[in-house]
Amino acid sequence: MTAVVDRLRALPSWQVTLTGALFVLGFLIAAQLSAEGPRIRYTTQERAPLIETALGLQDQQDALQARILQLREEIVDLEGDEPGSEALVRELNAALEHARIAGGLVQVTGPGIVFRLEDAENPGTERDALVTARDIRTLVQELWLAGAEAVSINGERVTTGTAVLDIGNAILANSAYLAPPYEVSVIGPDDLYERMAGTVSFVEFIQSRIDPFGLRLSFAELETVTVPAYAGTIRSHYARPDASASPEP
Repeated sequence: MTAVVDRLRALPSWQVTLTGALFVLGFLIAAQLSAEGPRIRYTTQERAPLIETALGLQDQQDALQARILQLREEIVDLEGDEPGSEALVRELNAALEHARIAGGLVQVTGPGIVFRLEDAENPGTERDALVTARDIRTLVQELWLAGAEAVSINGERVTTGTAVLDIGNAILANSAYLAPPYEVSVIGPDDLYERMAGTVSFVEFIQSRIDPFGLRLSFAELETVTVPAYAGTIRSHYARPDASASPEP
């Protein structure tokens, strides 16, 4: 035992320090790997059904970005032409802005309503007393039918590629996990709520989901509502502009 101690004392101090550091580093790496294994498996199992949707949205975003770059190049080319091209430049700019607004790629403001959808006050273990993805999809659908021009759910812009799904006790929209209460912001005409409230489908929604199970639905009509831009990506695998339908230059 004494000989071992003497040999350790004979080692340079830097070797002892380096050996200790390497030992600690190896221990930390092993602990991290063992901790990440279950988490990676859980994430894979939880989001496996969403991978295909995410890839599709990415393709749509790439195609739209390519179109935007193409329009910008056309604008630059036209700016160098004769003065008469200014009208074409303005037309292209207007078309580009309209496409970005229609695609939900820019933040917009305007008159509208903010809805608040909440679980029942004392839901207990009753699943029907909790707000589901279907409830939110129904509300958003009724808003579109009533003339809404822009909609967001807890800050997530609703686009043509938005999916609202139940994931455990949370709701997924645009690959973002949303937690209650759920706020649906919408921009539309001044009589948007009257249009929606007068439909049979909305009345049925209130009678079948809100009233029987104690779900809480409230709203506020505002002069200015802000709906943020879609922050995800859009991809298109199959859809392409139809050259035969393009207007003559």
